[in-house]
Amino acid sequence: MAPILEVKNLNKSFGDFFLNEVSFTLDRGYIMGFIGPNGAGKSTTIKLIMNLLKKDSGEIRIFGMDHLKKEREIKERIGFVYDENCFYEELTVSEMKRVVSAFYKNWDDSQFCKYLKEFNLPAKKKIKQLSKGMKMKFALAIALSHQAELLIMDEPTSGLDPVVRNELLDILAWIIQDENKGILFSTHITSDLEKIADYITLIDKGRIILSRTKDELLDNYGIVKGGRDVLTSGLEKNVIGIRESKFGFEALVDDRRKADKIFKGQILIEKPSLEEIMLYYTRGK
Repeated sequence: MAPILEVKNLNKSFGDFFLNEVSFTLDRGYIMGFIGPNGAGKSTTIKLIMNLLKKDSGEIRIFGMDHLKKEREIKERIGFVYDENCFYEELTVSEMKRVVSAFYKNWDDSQFCKYLKEFNLPAKKKIKQLSKGMKMKFALAIALSHQAELLIMDEPTSGLDPVVRNELLDILAWIIQDENKGILFSTHITSDLEKIADYITLIDKGRIILSRTKDELLDNYGIVKGGRDVLTSGLEKNVIGIRESKFGFEALVDDRRKADKIFKGQILIEKPSLEEIMLYYTRGK
Protein backbone atom coordinates (compact mmCIF):
# COMPACT_ATOMS: atom_id res chain seq x y z
CA MET A 1 0.00 0.00 0.00
CA ALA A 2 1.25 3.50 -0.86
CA PRO A 3 2.24 5.83 2.00
CA ILE A 4 -0.54 8.15 3.13
CA LEU A 5 1.85 11.10 2.57
CA GLU A 6 5.07 11.19 0.57
CA VAL A 7 7.19 14.31 0.09
CA LYS A 8 10.21 14.04 -2.25
CA ASN A 9 12.89 16.65 -2.97
CA LEU A 10 10.55 19.56 -2.30
CA ASN A 11 11.96 23.03 -3.06
CA LYS A 12 10.55 26.49 -2.54
CA SER A 13 12.24 29.90 -2.39
CA PHE A 14 10.84 33.32 -1.58
CA GLY A 15 12.81 36.30 -0.34
CA ASP A 16 15.91 35.00 1.38
CA PHE A 17 14.22 31.79 2.62
CA PHE A 18 14.80 28.46 0.88
CA LEU A 19 13.08 25.12 1.42
CA ASN A 20 15.75 22.74 0.19
CA GLU A 21 15.21 19.12 -0.99
CA VAL A 22 12.68 18.33 1.74
CA SER A 23 11.79 14.62 1.81
CA PHE A 24 9.87 12.44 4.29
CA THR A 25 7.22 9.69 4.30
CA LEU A 26 4.25 8.99 6.57
CA ASP A 27 2.51 5.60 6.52
CA ARG A 28 -1.03 4.81 7.60
CA GLY A 29 -1.54 4.11 11.30
CA TYR A 30 1.12 6.51 12.56
CA ILE A 31 1.53 10.00 14.01
CA MET A 32 4.50 12.03 12.75
CA GLY A 33 5.72 14.94 14.85
CA PHE A 34 7.06 17.73 12.62
CA ILE A 35 9.40 19.90 14.69
CA GLY A 36 11.89 22.71 14.26
CA PRO A 37 12.60 26.27 15.45
CA ASN A 38 10.38 29.17 14.41
CA GLY A 39 11.08 30.00 10.77
CA ALA A 40 12.55 26.55 10.05
CA GLY A 41 10.03 25.76 7.29
CA LYS A 42 7.29 23.76 9.05
CA SER A 43 4.33 25.93 8.05
CA THR A 44 5.76 26.49 4.56
CA THR A 45 5.99 22.72 4.03
CA ILE A 46 2.41 22.23 5.23
CA LYS A 47 1.14 25.01 2.95
CA LEU A 48 2.90 23.35 0.01
CA ILE A 49 1.33 19.99 0.87
CA MET A 50 -2.09 21.67 0.95
CA ASN A 51 -1.33 23.57 -2.29
CA LEU A 52 -1.77 26.91 -0.51
CA LEU A 53 1.67 27.77 -1.90
CA LYS A 54 3.08 26.71 -5.26
CA LYS A 55 6.20 24.57 -5.09
CA ASP A 56 9.25 25.36 -7.22
CA SER A 57 10.06 21.69 -7.72
CA GLY A 58 9.71 18.29 -6.10
CA GLU A 59 6.89 15.79 -5.66
CA ILE A 60 4.05 15.51 -3.16
CA ARG A 61 1.87 12.40 -3.20
CA ILE A 62 -1.09 11.90 -0.89
CA PHE A 63 -2.91 8.54 -0.81
CA GLY A 64 -0.53 7.59 -3.64
CA MET A 65 -1.85 10.42 -5.87
CA ASP A 66 -0.23 13.58 -7.17
CA HIS A 67 -1.41 16.42 -4.90
CA LEU A 68 -2.05 18.75 -7.87
CA LYS A 69 -3.59 16.42 -10.43
CA LYS A 70 -6.01 14.93 -7.89
CA GLU A 71 -6.36 17.94 -5.58
CA ARG A 72 -10.15 17.89 -5.22
CA GLU A 73 -10.30 14.15 -4.55
CA ILE A 74 -7.42 14.38 -2.06
CA LYS A 75 -8.88 17.31 -0.11
CA GLU A 76 -12.13 15.36 0.35
CA ARG A 77 -10.05 12.96 2.45
CA ILE A 78 -7.91 15.44 4.43
CA GLY A 79 -8.68 17.17 7.72
CA PHE A 80 -6.73 20.38 8.31
CA VAL A 81 -6.45 21.91 11.81
CA TYR A 82 -4.82 25.34 11.98
CA ASP A 83 -3.36 27.13 14.98
CA GLU A 84 -5.68 30.06 14.16
CA ASN A 85 -9.45 29.89 13.85
CA CYS A 86 -10.54 29.58 10.19
CA PHE A 87 -14.31 29.57 10.77
CA TYR A 88 -16.84 32.43 10.58
CA GLU A 89 -16.86 33.93 14.07
CA GLU A 90 -20.47 35.16 13.94
CA LEU A 91 -21.97 31.76 13.05
CA THR A 92 -22.98 29.19 15.63
CA VAL A 93 -21.44 25.72 15.69
CA SER A 94 -24.52 24.28 13.94
CA GLU A 95 -24.60 27.04 11.32
CA MET A 96 -20.91 26.62 10.56
CA LYS A 97 -21.42 22.88 10.23
CA ARG A 98 -24.09 23.46 7.58
CA VAL A 99 -21.70 25.67 5.59
CA VAL A 100 -18.78 23.22 5.76
CA SER A 101 -20.74 20.00 5.24
CA ALA A 102 -21.90 21.15 1.77
CA PHE A 103 -18.31 20.81 0.50
CA TYR A 104 -17.91 17.11 1.38
CA LYS A 105 -19.71 14.28 -0.39
CA ASN A 106 -18.85 11.85 2.45
CA TRP A 107 -20.29 14.07 5.19
CA ASP A 108 -22.00 12.11 7.98
CA ASP A 109 -24.37 14.21 10.11
CA SER A 110 -24.87 11.49 12.71
CA GLN A 111 -21.10 11.28 13.21
CA PHE A 112 -20.92 15.04 13.71
CA CYS A 113 -23.65 14.92 16.36
CA LYS A 114 -21.79 12.09 18.07
CA TYR A 115 -18.56 14.13 18.21
CA LEU A 116 -20.41 17.21 19.51
CA LYS A 117 -21.50 15.10 22.49
CA GLU A 118 -18.13 13.41 22.97
CA PHE A 119 -16.21 16.70 22.81
CA ASN A 120 -18.83 18.62 24.86
CA LEU A 121 -19.32 21.21 22.12
CA PRO A 122 -22.36 23.54 22.44
CA ALA A 123 -24.21 23.52 19.10
CA LYS A 124 -25.92 26.87 19.68
CA LYS A 125 -22.87 28.87 20.72
CA LYS A 126 -21.23 31.24 18.26
CA ILE A 127 -17.70 30.35 17.13
CA LYS A 128 -16.38 33.55 18.72
CA GLN A 129 -17.72 32.40 22.09
CA LEU A 130 -15.73 29.16 22.03
CA SER A 131 -12.43 28.81 23.85
CA LYS A 132 -9.36 28.00 21.77
CA GLY A 133 -9.52 24.39 22.95
CA MET A 134 -13.16 24.12 21.87
CA LYS A 135 -12.30 25.56 18.45
CA MET A 136 -9.63 22.85 18.04
CA LYS A 137 -12.17 20.17 19.00
CA PHE A 138 -14.68 21.65 16.56
CA ALA A 139 -12.09 21.48 13.76
CA LEU A 140 -11.46 17.82 14.67
CA ALA A 141 -15.19 17.07 14.74
CA ILE A 142 -15.49 18.55 11.23
CA ALA A 143 -12.51 16.49 9.98
CA LEU A 144 -13.78 13.24 11.47
CA SER A 145 -17.33 13.78 10.21
CA HIS A 146 -16.25 13.81 6.56
CA GLN A 147 -14.20 10.62 7.05
CA ALA A 148 -10.78 12.33 6.80
CA GLU A 149 -8.00 9.77 6.52
CA LEU A 150 -5.07 12.20 6.85
CA LEU A 151 -5.08 14.87 9.58
CA ILE A 152 -2.65 17.75 9.07
CA MET A 153 -2.26 19.83 12.22
CA ASP A 154 -0.28 23.07 12.38
CA GLU A 155 0.51 24.00 16.01
CA PRO A 156 -2.88 22.72 17.29
CA THR A 157 -1.88 22.76 20.98
CA SER A 158 -0.18 26.18 20.95
CA GLY A 159 -1.65 28.46 23.61
CA LEU A 160 -3.75 25.74 25.25
CA ASP A 161 -3.52 25.07 28.96
CA PRO A 162 -2.02 21.68 30.00
CA VAL A 163 -5.40 20.10 30.86
CA VAL A 164 -6.93 20.93 27.46
CA ARG A 165 -3.70 19.94 25.67
CA ASN A 166 -3.78 16.51 27.30
CA GLU A 167 -7.46 16.13 26.38
CA LEU A 168 -6.63 16.93 22.75
CA LEU A 169 -3.71 14.46 22.76
CA ASP A 170 -6.00 11.75 24.13
CA ILE A 171 -8.39 12.40 21.21
CA LEU A 172 -5.54 12.07 18.70
CA ALA A 173 -4.33 8.84 20.34
CA TRP A 174 -7.88 7.50 20.04
CA ILE A 175 -8.17 8.59 16.38
CA ILE A 176 -4.97 6.83 15.34
CA GLN A 177 -6.23 3.49 16.66
CA ASP A 178 -7.93 3.34 13.27
CA GLU A 179 -4.84 2.11 11.45
CA ASN A 180 -6.17 3.44 8.16
CA LYS A 181 -5.53 7.04 9.28
CA GLY A 182 -2.36 9.12 9.60
CA ILE A 183 -1.55 12.36 11.43
CA LEU A 184 1.09 14.99 10.60
CA PHE A 185 1.45 17.08 13.76
CA SER A 186 3.55 20.25 13.50
CA THR A 187 4.42 21.77 16.89
CA HIS A 188 7.12 23.44 18.94
CA ILE A 189 5.81 21.75 22.13
CA THR A 190 7.96 18.64 21.87
CA SER A 191 6.71 17.19 25.17
CA ASP A 192 3.34 16.62 23.46
CA LEU A 193 5.06 14.47 20.85
CA GLU A 194 6.84 12.38 23.49
CA LYS A 195 3.37 11.25 24.56
CA ILE A 196 1.80 10.34 21.21
CA ALA A 197 4.17 10.52 18.21
CA ASP A 198 5.52 7.44 16.41
CA TYR A 199 7.94 9.31 14.14
CA ILE A 200 9.81 12.59 14.46
CA THR A 201 10.88 14.74 11.51
CA LEU A 202 13.16 17.68 12.34
CA ILE A 203 13.52 20.60 9.95
CA ASP A 204 15.92 23.52 10.33
CA LYS A 205 16.70 26.36 7.93
CA GLY A 206 14.60 24.73 5.23
CA ARG A 207 16.35 21.33 5.37
CA ILE A 208 15.32 18.01 6.90
CA ILE A 209 17.86 17.18 9.62
CA LEU A 210 16.42 13.80 10.58
CA SER A 211 13.28 11.68 10.16
CA ARG A 212 13.24 8.65 12.48
CA THR A 213 11.08 6.78 14.95
CA LYS A 214 10.65 8.55 18.27
CA ASP A 215 11.77 5.41 20.13
CA GLU A 216 14.99 5.24 18.14
CA LEU A 217 15.82 8.83 19.07
CA LEU A 218 15.00 8.53 22.76
CA ASP A 219 16.55 5.05 23.17
CA ASN A 220 19.81 5.65 21.30
CA TYR A 221 20.69 9.31 21.70
CA GLY A 222 22.31 10.64 24.86
CA ILE A 223 23.36 13.82 26.65
CA VAL A 224 26.96 13.40 27.82
CA LYS A 225 28.43 15.57 30.58
CA GLY A 226 32.00 15.80 31.74
CA GLY A 227 34.95 17.92 32.74
CA ARG A 228 36.97 19.99 30.31
CA ASP A 229 39.84 17.48 30.47
CA VAL A 230 37.66 14.97 28.57
CA LEU A 231 36.82 17.51 25.88
CA THR A 232 39.36 16.45 23.28
CA SER A 233 39.23 17.09 19.54
CA GLY A 234 38.34 13.40 19.10
CA LEU A 235 35.22 13.81 21.21
CA GLU A 236 34.21 17.05 19.51
CA LYS A 237 34.20 15.29 16.12
CA ASN A 238 31.72 12.69 17.38
CA VAL A 239 29.09 14.92 18.95
CA ILE A 240 26.13 16.53 17.25
CA GLY A 241 26.07 19.69 19.36
CA ILE A 242 28.00 20.90 22.36
CA ARG A 243 27.76 23.48 25.15
CA GLU A 244 30.86 24.47 27.07
CA SER A 245 31.33 26.31 30.35
CA LYS A 246 34.33 27.01 32.59
CA PHE A 247 33.34 23.94 34.62
CA GLY A 248 32.87 21.41 31.83
CA PHE A 249 30.64 20.57 28.90
CA GLU A 250 27.36 19.01 27.78
CA ALA A 251 26.98 17.40 24.36
CA LEU A 252 24.50 15.34 22.33
CA VAL A 253 25.62 11.99 20.87
CA ASP A 254 23.59 9.70 18.61
CA ASP A 255 24.82 6.48 20.31
CA ARG A 256 25.05 6.75 24.08
CA ARG A 257 26.17 3.13 24.51
CA LYS A 258 29.13 3.69 22.21
CA ALA A 259 30.00 6.91 24.07
CA ASP A 260 29.84 5.04 27.38
CA LYS A 261 32.33 2.44 26.10
CA ILE A 262 34.76 5.06 24.84
CA PHE A 263 34.67 7.34 27.88
CA LYS A 264 33.68 4.89 30.62
CA GLY A 265 33.95 6.46 34.04
CA GLN A 266 34.88 9.88 32.65
CA ILE A 267 31.46 11.13 31.64
CA LEU A 268 27.87 11.10 32.82
CA ILE A 269 25.31 9.99 30.21
CA GLU A 270 21.62 10.84 30.41
CA LYS A 271 18.60 10.06 28.24
CA PRO A 272 17.65 13.19 26.26
CA SER A 273 14.26 14.78 25.67
CA LEU A 274 13.05 15.57 22.14
CA GLU A 275 13.51 19.26 22.97
CA GLU A 276 17.18 18.70 23.85
CA ILE A 277 17.74 16.74 20.63
CA MET A 278 16.17 19.56 18.61
CA LEU A 279 18.15 22.27 20.39
CA TYR A 280 21.52 20.58 19.99
CA TYR A 281 20.94 19.85 16.31
CA THR A 282 19.81 23.39 15.51
CA ARG A 283 22.48 25.16 17.57
CA GLY A 284 25.28 23.25 15.87
CA LYS A 285 28.68 22.42 17.33
